[in-house]
Amino acid sequence: MTPQKIIIDTDPGQDDAVAILLALASPEEIDLLGITCVAGNVPLPLTIKNARIICELAGKTDVKIFAGCDRPIARPLVTAEHVHGKTGLDGITLPDPVMPVQDGHAVDFLIETLRAEPAGTVTLCPIGPLTNIATALTRAPDIAARIKQIVLMGGAYFEVGNITPAAEFNIYVDPEAADIVFRSGAPLVVMPLDVTHKALTNAARVDAFRSLPGRVGPAVASWTDFFERFDKEKYGSEGAPLHDPCTVAWLLRPDIFSGRHINVMIETKGEFTLGMTVADWWRVSGRAPNAQFIGDVDAEGFFALLTERLARL
Repeated sequence: MTPQKIIIDTDPGQDDAVAILLALASPEEIDLLGITCVAGNVPLPLTIKNARIICELAGKTDVKIFAGCDRPIARPLVTAEHVHGKTGLDGITLPDPVMPVQDGHAVDFLIETLRAEPAGTVTLCPIGPLTNIATALTRAPDIAARIKQIVLMGGAYFEVGNITPAAEFNIYVDPEAADIVFRSGAPLVVMPLDVTHKALTNAARVDAFRSLPGRVGPAVASWTDFFERFDKEKYGSEGAPLHDPCTVAWLLRPDIFSGRHINVMIETKGEFTLGMTVADWWRVSGRAPNAQFIGDVDAEGFFALLTERLARL
């Protein structure tokens, strides 16, 4: 099988880290063309640093990492240190990275790559705010038709919000960017809170990571140990959702996910609903579907895949 060409757009974040590691551990299926960083969970200097730390942890120092947008399109940056800690990767202490950041801006890399590769062959995998992707689409509208698909983590329907009562964090940070992406016409696959909250860690699953050989499994266990505390306290759940790895897992094993092709619009002006993904799950709006909105996952299959792949690094 020819590996899928992907670009991961990210704001690491412990769960972003796991998503990147899953992609790096799957070279037969995934050709990672580059990682583009955006401000989100923590400010841009830390997301760039964290992406490099993650690649060095995996021993993949040849990955191209680009710095992108340091703030949303139209509003101040909101961050999530209350979830991810002051570094974004709190948990285990890892060495400062030495691998380089590429010259040039992430948005330019996105545009140039989509124009250079054959149309319909590159998947974008945004797992943070959509600022870089939207900026690229705005500067170069021709690339929308060249994107194979955009597989993103963001939004919610039944689960509704995790940063406000109505909004999920990635969409809320830059709703104007999300609106541009959802209106772009590019094929969308959306991993909302509805599915990621079914991919919960528990003691056995974290112990499986901790028992893996090498450095990667124990690092992932340390990260999940750290951010579990927030979700357990907030939701009363057994563990924490691994939001972002669901995107890469879908690329590897779409058969363990299910959802509906529906219309999804982004609320950019609501007093109480800013950043809400207005997902027409029941198809009552009459608006044309624009996204495959995922609602369920085989959690055992998801964690089996994750554990098996992390053991390779």
